Amino acid sequence: MTTPTRAVVLGGGWAGMLTAHVLARHLESVTVVERDLLPDGPLHRKGQPQARHVHILWSSGAGIVENLLPGTIERLLAAGARQIGWNRDLVTLTASGWQYRFPATTYAMMCTRPLLDWVVRDAILSGGRIEVKQGTEVVGLVGDRSKVSGVLVRDVAGGEPRPLEADLVVDATGRASRLGRWLAGLGLSAVEQDVVDAGVGYATRMFKAPEGVSGTFPAVMVAADHRTRSPGRFGVVYPQEGGRWLVTLTSTRGAPLPTHEDEFTGFAKMLRHPIVSDLIGVAEPISPIFPSHSGANQRLYPERMAQWPQGLLVIGDSLAAFNPVYGHGMSTAARAAEALDRQLAGDDFGEGGTQRVQRALSEVVDDPWIMAGLKDIQYVNCRIRTDDPRLTDPDTPERLRFSDYVADRSIRSPKVSEVATSVLSLNTPQKALGDSHFLSLLRTDTKYPELVEPPFHPDELEMVGLKPPGNAANGVLG
Repeated sequence: MTTPTRAVVLGGGWAGMLTAHVLARHLESVTVVERDLLPDGPLHRKGQPQARHVHILWSSGAGIVENLLPGTIERLLAAGARQIGWNRDLVTLTASGWQYRFPATTYAMMCTRPLLDWVVRDAILSGGRIEVKQGTEVVGLVGDRSKVSGVLVRDVAGGEPRPLEADLVVDATGRASRLGRWLAGLGLSAVEQDVVDAGVGYATRMFKAPEGVSGTFPAVMVAADHRTRSPGRFGVVYPQEGGRWLVTLTSTRGAPLPTHEDEFTGFAKMLRHPIVSDLIGVAEPISPIFPSHSGANQRLYPERMAQWPQGLLVIGDSLAAFNPVYGHGMSTAARAAEALDRQLAGDDFGEGGTQRVQRALSEVVDDPWIMAGLKDIQYVNCRIRTDDPRLTDPDTPERLRFSDYVADRSIRSPKVSEVATSVLSLNTPQKALGDSHFLSLLRTDTKYPELVEPPFHPDELEMVGLKPPGNAANGVLG
């Protein structure tokens, strides 16, 4: 395959827009096909129901977006987003206990998903090099088993399918991708898929933060303890633009998902600590409760196909989608866009080029896939369909015990925490947790005493009208 000149990106969400932007840096023509009508502002849209729930953009992804679109972080901050230093600006109850608030060595952007999408989409489309066909859905692929030459599209409002020619087609339609159906239309078999499904459900509600709460009030997270061998319950209170808090309550299979107001507050009271319930109690609800059950980890392996058509790539949640509680989806999509940029810069579309590029995209999803999978298989009632030896081999329990040991140390040991957080945020490869430097840190790093209360500054709790416990600030070292 020669280097393509015309590309069609299927899906105008986060992954699709970043992909289109990268393609426009190298190709003559880029068209985005989007089923929805994209809002002219930071507003929700029908085809993105998961946008109602909490999202974070880790510094690994934010840095890539900033490189691709200089000024993005400044625009987000100007619009009210928070740059949360991890773990300095976060109060977290992990499965192992309360996390010390060590000095921040990485960060995450916190704001609503529509704001993230809008700021990035507006910057990308303002360049004028990308055509967007809105209100348009994909019917199928054009081509044969060996090569894709475009897509069939039609207006959502009705009408006959029409071809849209392209040298390169990129599926960025997300979890709802119809790739299997499209490949079947070319006479190709389904792509191998792995699934790790802990039955994760989400219920989210927006709150107005109490009057007088400053932009320094920390994000709050209460995680489940998988070692209890009971269904998991999580809760987070994340700051958003406009003086608001987004509260998401999460359950794994076997724990009911709250859908009504009394259930929402009752669920929060059943978490391992009452802080989320306490914060809900001093805030004003300003939205309905939005439930979701789209939390399974799922991954395709197009690079393993015996035959894969030239000119077709899969990216974003179409390729691999993760349990959203880990916040890896948006940063992984940014990392994939960066990988695609490198491949295009290297003119890697010679013979077999599509397969080489797809392998590079698939390598990007491997670390977040195994991190999410190893975590979720520990919850009761998790359903697993995978041959990945890292999740199924007899030594998997030993890997899980090591993971728990690292978690136990990282909440109380600053240098261990720094490395573990860098891996979690996708700034550092996961293999760093097994190298000699990190293993030495596990033996030698300072180990602070266990915290028995959430590590708030006293003035932080006073800010929201809650009484600080006597030793609350002991864990604030950042």
